[in-house]
Amino acid sequence: MKSARLQDQSDNTKTQSVMKTAAATKEKSRSASEKPKRIVVVDDHPLFRKGLEQLINSSDDAFNICGEAGDAAEGMSVIRQLKPDLAIVDLSLPGANGIELIKNIRAEFQKLPVLILSMHDESLYALRALRAGAQGYVMKQEALENVVNAIREVLAGRPYLSHEMSAKLITNFASGNSQVNPTDKLSDRELEILELIGKGRDVREIAQALHISAKTVETHRAHIKEKLNLKNARQVTRFAVQWLEGQTA
Repeated sequence: MKSARLQDQSDNTKTQSVMKTAAATKEKSRSASEKPKRIVVVDDHPLFRKGLEQLINSSDDAFNICGEAGDAAEGMSVIRQLKPDLAIVDLSLPGANGIELIKNIRAEFQKLPVLILSMHDESLYALRALRAGAQGYVMKQEALENVVNAIREVLAGRPYLSHEMSAKLITNFASGNSQVNPTDKLSDRELEILELIGKGRDVREIAQALHISAKTVETHRAHIKEKLNLKNARQVTRFAVQWLEGQTA
């Protein structure tokens, strides 16, 4: 009996070993057949890029950060050099902003998916980003797992927005609400500045946040005033506050 039990244990051990070897071989074969999707990140905060890289590389998906850049010009250079499967782009970049970068990417790489990952409120910029050629929009304040979900969706050829933003767009479409927003007249940079004015930032703070000069901020503010038919800087501020409250309500 003892000999039979020992033989059974030996057979079980061999069976488990064979099963483990087969599973390992299958996993190795599956991994080899799934070529990692290569991703370039364009964001001016090195610590954020590092954290995003750790998040993406630690996911169960075959994703890999192959390159990164701190501004739009460097981003285009890295994309040209590496030809990734996806570009993750922030909106607030030194020099040309993220939406301008999307337009440049789309002009040169028509099929390259672009995912916006930004601190800016989705309700303010998502439509502009999609119109420029982005496939998805994620706010940095959202749960980190949403980033990986967004990457999956965009790489699968599906657009990605939050449930709230998707519901808002569907509701507007269903109700036939195509009312023109006066801010549609503004450039992407002017809209950024209007948002920051609405948040109570002064010229110096806006210049620092957008990596531009105070004089450039004042020029943009003057253009905002003219395009929105406002009389002075005080009216620009009042409009910005009311507009921002209405958009994010």
